[in-house]
Amino acid sequence: MARVIDRQRAVDLRKIGMTYSDIRKKLKVPKSTLSDWLRNYPLAKDQMLLLEKKKKKNRILSIEKVIITKQKKRKKRLFSVYNQEKQRLLTLTDKELRIAGLFLYWGEGNKRLNGPVSLNNTDPQVMQFTLCWMTKSLGIPREKIKVYLHLYKDMNAKQEIMYWKNMLKLSLSQFAKPYIKESKRKNIVHKGFGHGTCGLVISDIRLKERVMMGIKSIADFYSAKN
Repeated sequence: MARVIDRQRAVDLRKIGMTYSDIRKKLKVPKSTLSDWLRNYPLAKDQMLLLEKKKKKNRILSIEKVIITKQKKRKKRLFSVYNQEKQRLLTLTDKELRIAGLFLYWGEGNKRLNGPVSLNNTDPQVMQFTLCWMTKSLGIPREKIKVYLHLYKDMNAKQEIMYWKNMLKLSLSQFAKPYIKESKRKNIVHKGFGHGTCGLVISDIRLKERVMMGIKSIADFYSAKN
């Protein structure tokens, strides 16, 4: 009697479009038995299409699960590496901070010898570090630093000025009138960090000479090693 009931349940499940695998899991019957019971009950065309869509959806979900798992593992690994490097590198000595700032300026700063000490970047953390280097290592009073922004014409200038003011903790009086580019940010493929380009500037020729000669001394020393 139990087998008759199972057979009827199998047929009913098949009629609503369930696969052999799904029915076997549900009823716990051998594959050969199920094949015999359902040989006269092939899936209809619309059921087959629905089944294909379901399989495709399951494959997509499976891929998404794999991606999420990999992302979690990577995040955990990076967090571990971050803590290892933080413990190994920080805090910087005065000399290390000076050198780190010189290397940053070597890559990003205005190198014209008779020009101002000036560095521009779109990354707020780069500019926060630059400000730290300028004030703590170079000994520049915060109020002596000028801020110049390069923005796009479809950006809200007042909002962006306030953004950088809050990031750098500088006075509004230190911000020059921003330069507005004629192009629009929405047409730019590489949008940086979304708040335009910020520049920190100090007009001091003697300071510029110290910065550039510091960079040159490092460059000369290590180029002679090769």
